[in-house]
Amino acid sequence: MTKQSGILVVDKPAGITSAGVVARIKKIFGARKVGHAGTLDPFATGILVCCINRGTKLARFFLHGNKKYEAVLNLGIETDTQDSTGTVTSICDNVLFSEIKIRSVFKRFEGTIEQMPPVYSALKFKGTPLYKLARSGKPVQKPARRVTIFNIEILEINLPLIHFNISCSAGTYIRTLCSDIGKFLGCGGHLKELRRIQSGGFSIRKAAKLSEIESLALSEKIFDRIISMSNALQDMSEHIADKGLAEKIMHGNIITKKDLRPVHSKTSESFIKIVDKNNDLIAVLEDTKDSDRYGYCCVFNN
Repeated sequence: MTKQSGILVVDKPAGITSAGVVARIKKIFGARKVGHAGTLDPFATGILVCCINRGTKLARFFLHGNKKYEAVLNLGIETDTQDSTGTVTSICDNVLFSEIKIRSVFKRFEGTIEQMPPVYSALKFKGTPLYKLARSGKPVQKPARRVTIFNIEILEINLPLIHFNISCSAGTYIRTLCSDIGKFLGCGGHLKELRRIQSGGFSIRKAAKLSEIESLALSEKIFDRIISMSNALQDMSEHIADKGLAEKIMHGNIITKKDLRPVHSKTSESFIKIVDKNNDLIAVLEDTKDSDRYGYCCVFNN
């Protein structure tokens, strides 16, 4: 297959790791490099942003964006992993809370909060993932981190299960949120189901199922699923380079404010994508604000 670069938005099924999805995508496309922008636990489903070949240089721009999830909280049962894959550590039968009580507790967790990362996570301590340390009987608790929960929408209450949507900042652990809500109610709880429906600026409607991608593996239509690097950076401010600017960038020359017309950012970010007349991505620059020069983030020698 042709070595093509770009972004593939995959609807990850349950029962496979994010690394497993990456390995399968790499094989299907015959790619040199494939990476992902944000891990999903094996039991979780939904958006996994896969970066193919030169697209791996763009992973950083999708990692830190806001996320949206569909989730199911199971009250009354606590597990060591805070989700349905773990070992049950406690059970409480008293989960008959009023809807008013449940909604008021959920509301308490909206806004900027301090959250303790789970000891069963991919975060590392001295180079070793925390989940490996926990499984070996040497759990390490990382310090609390500040995260933001923009909105929680309760969709259905069918105790002991509560189905809800949540919009949050990157780095928010939904299973920790479920555990914390359960503790606040006094009965404990864990995350039963999780589906990521928005990430990196992509909606689940744009995601292709892994089975669908594999069924197209022998067809050229498979490449229609790849989003170009320029189009993938949909919310980033854009500048169309003329031949002179393109050559300066290709040679790594200093780029100043005189080289680009004033750029009005679509977001609070200060990144600018530089494209040619064919909308092919040439580079991503950063406006350092306090300097007349633009910083180079990544360059693509087309």
